[in-house]
Amino acid sequence: MSHSDHIPFELSHIKMDMVNEQACLLRFADHIDDTVADAIGLVTRQLRSLAGIIDTIPSYTSLLVTFDVEHHDRFAICQQIQTLLDNLDMTEVTSRASREVVIPVYYAEEAGPDLQEVAKHCDMTVEEVIQLHSQTTYRAYAIGFTPGFAFLGNTPKALHIPRKNTPRLKVPIGSVAIAEQQTAVYPSVSPGGWQILGRTPTPLVDWQSDSLALIEVGDNVRFEPISRAEFLAQGGQLDGF
Repeated sequence: MSHSDHIPFELSHIKMDMVNEQACLLRFADHIDDTVADAIGLVTRQLRSLAGIIDTIPSYTSLLVTFDVEHHDRFAICQQIQTLLDNLDMTEVTSRASREVVIPVYYAEEAGPDLQEVAKHCDMTVEEVIQLHSQTTYRAYAIGFTPGFAFLGNTPKALHIPRKNTPRLKVPIGSVAIAEQQTAVYPSVSPGGWQILGRTPTPLVDWQSDSLALIEVGDNVRFEPISRAEFLAQGGQLDGF
């Protein structure tokens, strides 16, 4: 289904709940689909223009908004948010062409230590795993626990695999991984239990940009296999495990 086929999301369905004095949660729906993701993406972009908002953290069905309460009145901010929601036009979503982000990936055991395990679990060859993973176009549904960590769906059913029983204490920056129906890239060194297939030399966070993250909610994301030489030439590092 293309964006133009969507039934526009009803912004009047959004519920605002105070989380604490410094944040509110906008609840869009109780199910995951593209129209909900479109609405969250639109509201996230529009909220950046409001004074007093520190951060917006989108998830699959909601949006957490944090305030600068030292310099702004939280009730005034909430009123501003409500006014913005009341005046937004969801047709802006359908007219926005989805951005495509292409991420180069070096798929190999030295960069993706779980490749063999994934291939065995999915009853495929390593080459088939790489081909299927890189031929799929994913959608960024949510931004996760760290800046730039985008939850991408949906991974093909043939590649569904549970998280690792014992998470790694340290996953190297740029690691491309899968778990259940999701794919993600680790934007920084962190613990993680996803199955690692490879690594990208492309930084996922740009501290100089307004949005910080390379991938935003609503973007389409593709992975493009590159060679070891290309990976190293683009600044990729092979240490970290």
